[in-house]
This record gives sequence, C-alpha cells and structure tokens, in this order.
Amino acid sequence: MNPKKFAKIICAAAVAAALTFSGCSTLTGLTDSDKPADSKSASDSASKVASGSHSEASPNQPESNAKISDARNTPAVRVAKTVGPAVVGITNKAVAHDVFNNAFEMEGVGSGVIFKSDGYIITNNHVIAGANEIIVSLSDGNTINGKLVGTDEMTDIAVVKVDAKDLPTAVLGNSDEVVVGEPAIAIGNPMGLEFQGSVTVGVISALNRTLNLNDKNFKLLQTDAAISPGNSGGALANADGEVIGINSAKLATTGVEGMGFAIPINTVKTIVEELMDKGYVARPWLGITPFDKPTAARYGYQMSNDKGVYIFRLELGAPADRAGLQRGDIILSIDGVEVNTIAELRSEIAAHKVGDKVKVKIDRDGSENTFEVTLEEMPQPSRQ
Repeated sequence: MNPKKFAKIICAAAVAAALTFSGCSTLTGLTDSDKPADSKSASDSASKVASGSHSEASPNQPESNAKISDARNTPAVRVAKTVGPAVVGITNKAVAHDVFNNAFEMEGVGSGVIFKSDGYIITNNHVIAGANEIIVSLSDGNTINGKLVGTDEMTDIAVVKVDAKDLPTAVLGNSDEVVVGEPAIAIGNPMGLEFQGSVTVGVISALNRTLNLNDKNFKLLQTDAAISPGNSGGALANADGEVIGINSAKLATTGVEGMGFAIPINTVKTIVEELMDKGYVARPWLGITPFDKPTAARYGYQMSNDKGVYIFRLELGAPADRAGLQRGDIILSIDGVEVNTIAELRSEIAAHKVGDKVKVKIDRDGSENTFEVTLEEMPQPSRQ
C-alpha cells in the first residue's frame, strides 16, 4: 500500500475515533444521572456556563462565539443565549403499580427555570407530582438531584432546589405589561431530554384566557409558539429576554394547532414566594363540598334549581358550619356576585384572603337568607 495513502487512512480513523469518544463522553455525563453530582462540580460547571468560559461547548449552545450579522441576531437568538442556560430538564422518577399490584418505576420529563443562582427552580406541579426522585439536568449536560421545596396543585406551580451555586438565572418580567401580538419565545424540552433546550418562536395570541380544568379556572397567556409534552415548566420569554410565563399546557384538539398556554409570571411570583416561605399556599376556605348541575349529573344526582351552587356536604366545625349554613342550602352569591358553577364559587372565594368576612346569600327551602362567614385557611393534606 502507498505509504501516503496509508497515513491518510490512519489519520481519518483517528479523527473518527476522537469524534466517537467525544460523543460518548457527553452520553456518559447524562447516564450518570442515577447518582447525584456533588455540589462543587455542579457549581463549577454552572459558573462556566454563566461566564461563557467553559472549554467544551454546552449541548445547546454553538461552539463558535463569532459575531453574526444584525439580520441574524434576532430576538430569538438573543433570548436563546440569555434565557436558554437557565432552562433545565427535570426527570421525575416515580413508583407505580400494575393490575397485579407489582411495583415498577416510571419516568417523566419536563422543564424548569432557574430563578435564583443558589439552585431554586420554578416548574409545574404536574412535572414533579408523585416523584420519589427528582433529577435536574443543567444546560451544560451536568445532572444534580433535586428536592421539592413546595408545590401548589391549584395553580400547577412547584419549586425545586438543587445543591449548587452560581447557576445561570433567568430574569422574571412583568406579565401585566404583555400585549397581544408581541414576540413570544418558548424554551424547554419537548418530548424529553433528547430535545433539551429547544427554542420555538411565535407571538402572544391572547391575554387572560380562562381554561376550566377539574372545576378550577386558570387565567393563562395564549401563544402560538409550539409547546409540546416536555415543555411544561419551561420559559415563555419576551423579546427583551424576560420570562413572562411558565409553559403549562397545550390544547390538544383534532384540527386545532398553535394554541399553547403559559401561567403569567406575576401569578407565578406570588405563588413562589409562599412556597419558599412555608412550602404551600394558604388559601381561604368555606368548608363545603359544592355541586353544580354538571357535577351532580356525573354522580347520578339531579338538581332542579336553575341558579346557584348546592351544598352537598358540610364539614363540622368549618367556617360555613359555624356561620349557620346547612347541607342542602343553595349558595346564590358571594358578596353580591352571583355564583352558578363550582368554578365561579371557587373563584370568588379565592379572590379573598384568610380572615376576610364574606356575605353568603343562600336559598333554603325557597326562602333567601344571608350569612356572614369568616374565611379560614384551607387545611393542608397530610404530608409524609
């Protein structure tokens, strides 16, 4: 064989081997997620991401720092650089049981946003629900075990903490200033960590969209930026690189496209403050189980009344009980606002604070009465 040709073959084989080894090292870092990274290594890698001084390119960032033209340097490019490093992957390891009650491990993957450099992360409640183990995958490929700080099912917000310092953080904006038509950039992990840090671009389609899920009203931002399973808990940012929402749901209906939803960041801020303070959100409570017509029908009951919400069950010693309300009463209004569905009733109660006194107008056997109820803090479910 020609010596020069042989040398070229050896050189090509060496390059291929180097590329293969480089790819395997990245995969090794990911498979090490079964054991937590120590806080020092996590902190060091995070510091490198934040400063841009890391020697190896992170999985979601270009290797070259070469300048690009103004035409190419779009808001999406700038947001990907500034917000992208603060968006993480969250793996939920939970135990489930089959029909024979045999236990097996399940994994789910969502997204999260680092908002404090010492390791505090915003995500969705449904991303971490039921988790026995939470694993956080940073944008540089490192993984760290996380612990749950607090969660709120009603708003689908949770806070997770990792033991690390100097992590890249996202700037939380002001969702009250969002306008319809402005650019919206979503960053997350659609379909899992294989697509970690994916960026999709659209506009704000609508403000204060109300979705009724499980008799709860959610006020959400609507966007046509593509949001898929795995994006939940990720960032929805504006063109200034500020997070204006936490991606939470996608309307999946045949023939409907481009309808993604995010929890406004101003709502998120309020919830996060309480979660970090006491691990849960204190909410006012009447102490009743209400029925409206659709709910009653689901349970095989029929309601003859055209207005109001029926008190199906009343907890002894609860605020409503102490105020004189009874099982079978029909609540017509709260502080003069008519309530004809469970969602409307809960919305009116949620608009008050613990300790507030509210006027509850009821229909009892055809006679209308008004009772003053002092709202108390809703009891928290037992925590193991």
